[in-house]
Amino acid sequence: MEKQNPLRLYLSVILAMLFFSLSFVWFKVANASYGPLTIVLFRLIISALLLYPYARVAKRLVLPDKKDFGYLLLLAFCEPFLYFMGESYGLQYISPVVASVIIATIPLFAPVAAYLFYREKVSFQNVIGIGLSFIGVTLVIYQLGVGITASPIGVLLQFSAVFSAIGYSVVLHRISDRMNNISIILFQNTIGALYFLPLWLIFEKDKFFETPFDPAAMLAIGELSLFASTLAFILYTYSIRHLGITKSNMFANAIPVFTALFAWFILDEQLTAQKIFGIMLVIGGLFIAQFKLVRHNNGPDPIPFE
Repeated sequence: MEKQNPLRLYLSVILAMLFFSLSFVWFKVANASYGPLTIVLFRLIISALLLYPYARVAKRLVLPDKKDFGYLLLLAFCEPFLYFMGESYGLQYISPVVASVIIATIPLFAPVAAYLFYREKVSFQNVIGIGLSFIGVTLVIYQLGVGITASPIGVLLQFSAVFSAIGYSVVLHRISDRMNNISIILFQNTIGALYFLPLWLIFEKDKFFETPFDPAAMLAIGELSLFASTLAFILYTYSIRHLGITKSNMFANAIPVFTALFAWFILDEQLTAQKIFGIMLVIGGLFIAQFKLVRHNNGPDPIPFE
């Protein structure tokens, strides 16, 4: 493999994580005018339209076999359909910071799913990591003397997105050796858009056409499509190829931190010392779990966020 410029590699993975982090903030901006179904549908369509020419030019387009089509239907049902339903509607009730902290626990539950479905070993460090991260999430959503400051509905919806992503990883394991990541994302986004289209036609089409055009909200949808669902993925897979799975995943631990900073700067969201400490605990739990995964990770390349 051709040697890559280290600066380019690390800049690529950092930019990918920045784009993934900003996706929580961009959704909030878009949601000021447009509903979750509108945001997700347009995001998936635009991303698919961007990924298709890239896959053709880069000669990465792989058409699925008939035996894989059923897996792709199930894959797209888990993510983006169920995942974005949980994440998008959850973001209507909780802040981007709380959402990003909960979504950041996805890598912690992946070994549990791998054990249940494929009997891969779950280490003691995985258990410790999950425990620490749950304490961190609790500190982010709970305030002494006040109780839970984040909406329980929003928290549950975000955790439904987490478990949808786990189901996605289980299905992905079935086809990852026959299709590359670019093709998988292209087809799952296309199928996902078809899943969302009937719901959009029933629940949000009329509202969309009745809503005055909002340049800031539409720009946010474009940013979600271009940066979070397309460029971030291309940059992340580039870093996976040259840095490796483990090193690249370590950078994903910074997503809640980046989101907290962007939410504070763009949305004027308050950051308390307790929230900051909770975020640090989540990141610490992720590091503890992932250091152990260096020895056991033989599964497919993970696809963290879109």
